[in-house]
Amino acid sequence: MLSRVASSIYWLNRYIERAENYARFIEVNLNLTLDLPRGTTEQWEPLVATTGDYECFTGRYGKATKENVTQFLSADATNPNSILSCLLAARENARSVREVISSDMWEQVNRFYLIVRDAVSHGLSSRNLHTFLADVKANSHLFLGITDATMSHGEGWHFARLGRLLERADKTSRILDVKYFMLLPTVDEVGTPFDIIQWSALLKSASALEMYYKRFGRIAPDDVTAFLILDPTFPRAIRYCLIKSEDSLHAISGSEHGAYQNHAEKRLGRLRAELDFGDLEDCLTGGLHEFLDRFQAQLNCVGDAIYETFFSPRPIHIHSTIVGSETQ
Repeated sequence: MLSRVASSIYWLNRYIERAENYARFIEVNLNLTLDLPRGTTEQWEPLVATTGDYECFTGRYGKATKENVTQFLSADATNPNSILSCLLAARENARSVREVISSDMWEQVNRFYLIVRDAVSHGLSSRNLHTFLADVKANSHLFLGITDATMSHGEGWHFARLGRLLERADKTSRILDVKYFMLLPTVDEVGTPFDIIQWSALLKSASALEMYYKRFGRIAPDDVTAFLILDPTFPRAIRYCLIKSEDSLHAISGSEHGAYQNHAEKRLGRLRAELDFGDLEDCLTGGLHEFLDRFQAQLNCVGDAIYETFFSPRPIHIHSTIVGSETQ
């Protein structure tokens, strides 16, 4: 597969997943504001900080209010990571590989973008924001289902899954970081009903509440943290994402598990092994925020290695030879 085609499929799926996760970021804070005790300060600034776009936001909007943050993360065309910008980028990547993806995939990406564009053009408000976020999540799920059902599960499909799951692992770590490190104002509130409300909202944002209850039965911060980081079977857990990402990477390279042929496999395998052989204590030693921050940096290194291995243009070396030269 051409590196240009592989890169477009990879980023098409990363952008769709990013748009969905930004919708989840906003939704978890909206759910929290509905359940907060009266007089409690709403926490919107941490939401911007965890996306890595804090300086860009403050330069344009200043104060982190609900309206400013939702506009920046949802509808701001100048923010390259807003939901609108992600869908535009996904659509352009899909357009460039229309001969490789199915027509159903292209139609869904195009329809998804138009839904978001039209909603943004009419303006987002408290009355329609929940519906907008639900539509973003539903259309992302629809695209995933169409991809699995209409695209051959060969090299292109594995690049799609690789991009989607690496993006999901990153965003699960970030939304967990928001709750654990930033949203809780004081240590005194740990274990209070307010704390339980926040952990429940976090699980809802990852569509994990029912699966969590089936396994643990009650809300406990350590159990929630372990579930979202270390569970090998829940599709939005970080460890699950790394396991399936590594499966796709080996399928693309043709190498066996337990070995590696390139830096991408080496870095991803090392990161996955750290979670396979780790436990919650390993995550909490030194602080969960520090663990998640380090994980995000390592995941970025995996992304860099994937680019260098599969997408980076390589120089062409031309060796000139003289065949049958005449002697005078």
